[in-house]
Amino acid sequence: MKIWRQKLSIIQLQLLTWIAVLLLIFFSLLPMDGWLKSVIYTVVNATSYAIIIYGNILFLYPVFYQKGRFVAYGISVALFLILIGMLKGYAGILLYRHVLLINIPPVNLPDLLSYVPGGVLIYVLSLVFRFALAYFTLKQQTEEILLQKSQAELNLLKSQVQPHFLFNALNSIYYRVYKVDAPSAGLIERLSDIMRYFVDESPKDAVPVSTEVAFIENYMELERIRIRHGASIHFEKSYNPELRIPPMLLMTFVENIFKHGIDKSQRLNRVTISLVQQNDFLLFKTSNRKIDPPSQDQTGGFGIINLTKRLRLLYGDKFELAIDHEGELFNAFLKIPLS
Repeated sequence: MKIWRQKLSIIQLQLLTWIAVLLLIFFSLLPMDGWLKSVIYTVVNATSYAIIIYGNILFLYPVFYQKGRFVAYGISVALFLILIGMLKGYAGILLYRHVLLINIPPVNLPDLLSYVPGGVLIYVLSLVFRFALAYFTLKQQTEEILLQKSQAELNLLKSQVQPHFLFNALNSIYYRVYKVDAPSAGLIERLSDIMRYFVDESPKDAVPVSTEVAFIENYMELERIRIRHGASIHFEKSYNPELRIPPMLLMTFVENIFKHGIDKSQRLNRVTISLVQQNDFLLFKTSNRKIDPPSQDQTGGFGIINLTKRLRLLYGDKFELAIDHEGELFNAFLKIPLS
């Protein structure tokens, strides 16, 4: 709505300008020529002015000049001014002859060409008008950008205040629960850490591997709650904890394990995860029993497809991604470069 109002203000400015031009022409001629002749002269001249101005700024200027076709622009302007000048003279002569009933000699080419020079000044004014419109448009766009920037900053402040308020609330709940149920308090702490990871770490380009692993472990501990008989998870880790990788890069595989590789009614749910640094590469492997036939999300659904696209953007063809679901186990393997 605000943008519409700003555009409308430019239109209003043009309307006010044209009203002022019409009144100025009319009242300057009225004492000498009378109202009817003044009206005709005002209409003919104002119409020719409008055609020259808007013909230039809406068609000739963008089609030729802005595209670097300067010679074509110059020729087009010259022909355009000649044509409009001759039409202006011819229209005025016809109106004088048939409305005012003034006997005017037959029209010839030199007489019509005499109206052309007047259009040159209007053409120059059209350029001024074009630059004025560009200035007002740029000014409004700048104001709009500043407004959007201020709104974005306000939204950012809100987005920062609300999660941290929630973190503080979770901490208060944690201390209350810890006195009566320490394990449950630990889960609240893990949930707080997960949310803090989403807010503070996930927007970054890279995070320490140790931070990513802590996030994965917190996620797995919360998922264990939903498994009736628990799960046996072996997580092998061997890497420099200061190594940095893009956030949420390993989560797709872990998520798929708990979505499709855990039978909540069975006692035996074994999961093997391995994250090992090997020379200049980081190797990530997961293995779990197949509870159901592999779903599309496991073998090539949106999660894996989106991960593959992201890996290509990050590493080009320098990564390896393999999924094996032919036997009793569902195995996933990812190898990414560290430099």
